Amino acid sequence: MHEGSAVFLPYGRQSIDDDDIEAVVSALRSDFLTTGPLVSVFEGAFAEAVSAKHACACNSGTSALHLAMMALQVGPGDTVIVPSMTFLATANAARFQGARVVFADVDQRTGLMTPATLAEAVERAGSPIKVVVAVHLNGQAADMESISAIAKRAGAAIVEDACHALGAEHLARDGTRTPIGSCAFSDISCFSLHPVKGITTAEGGVATTADSDLAERLHRLRSHGMVRDADRYTNSDLAFASDGHAHAWYYEMPEIGWNYRLPDVLSALGISQLKKLPAFIEQRRALASRYDEVIKRLDGSVTAHPRINWSTHAFHLYAVLIDFQQLGTSRDDVMADLREHAIGTQVHYVPVHLQPYYQQHAPAPTLEGAEAYYAQCLSLPMFPAMRMDDVDRVVAALALATGRSSR
Repeated sequence: MHEGSAVFLPYGRQSIDDDDIEAVVSALRSDFLTTGPLVSVFEGAFAEAVSAKHACACNSGTSALHLAMMALQVGPGDTVIVPSMTFLATANAARFQGARVVFADVDQRTGLMTPATLAEAVERAGSPIKVVVAVHLNGQAADMESISAIAKRAGAAIVEDACHALGAEHLARDGTRTPIGSCAFSDISCFSLHPVKGITTAEGGVATTADSDLAERLHRLRSHGMVRDADRYTNSDLAFASDGHAHAWYYEMPEIGWNYRLPDVLSALGISQLKKLPAFIEQRRALASRYDEVIKRLDGSVTAHPRINWSTHAFHLYAVLIDFQQLGTSRDDVMADLREHAIGTQVHYVPVHLQPYYQQHAPAPTLEGAEAYYAQCLSLPMFPAMRMDDVDRVVAALALATGRSSR
């Protein structure tokens, strides 16, 4: 039983309004439920929102990552570097293609792969690198300017796992601000549209790119690898009748793809949600400022997640770092105490190199940064519908759970 009658605050949740519902109902009443005209409308709006030349909508962030690997022609014998502090899907996308995964360590305070940890992983790999995946965590971007330089020297393509970073911007050393997703420092950026992310399509994902050839491959591989362009593809037995005209029903599959399409009805939700992205980000940042202010009053080993100077913060998550050992408690106990106060929390993430599958298929040395970050991180409630007094309530409960006093 939660304390009193307090409304439960999950660590994250979707924000759905009447106009979102109306958009979905309108799509349900149209002629298209699966792939239809709203998909390309959503792709265009998403590309504009992140200053990308091309966007390919798909049915999950995992699908976006897998499409990126396929579009870059990752296959058996290739090596892909992935930071260990990420969700399983980042590494799994490379394994789907039969590639070897080499895990890079991360900074123990930010959880982000650094130029130094990437360089160490490149050296440890002992083989040519096909792709480097940079993961943006909590809402902050990795140092893409430096990571890109190292990856290019290694001859690798670059994929951004931007599932946490919709609405963030990279701040280059020359002062240039580039939205995450513009692919200013990468070949492909991948986003998730899961309910707890910056916007949602219920389930969904997007891959963006500045390369028209990659965009064409992403779209083709999203739908079984199937094409209908008889003038571009050359299997005349399939495409052309004896009189030289293309069959009206012609299609062919030059290479295998998947069914990763996003339906029109979910694209309708995405179009509506995108209009609110600036307001969502503004509210997340306001909530984060309040968290920062209140957490500073805690007397003890609880600190706000460090901020970096090469990225703005989209605050997909609000993470704190807690020295549980010094406090004489455990994360399990703290999370349980917070649940008793109707407050949900989560851990992002268990380092992927510690997972049983990857200990067998991609054994890594001790990655001290990832393991240290994992030992102390905790994600507190963060979503646009929260109020400032919700933040105060969360931090007051956290102070009780950790035995901290408030100054």
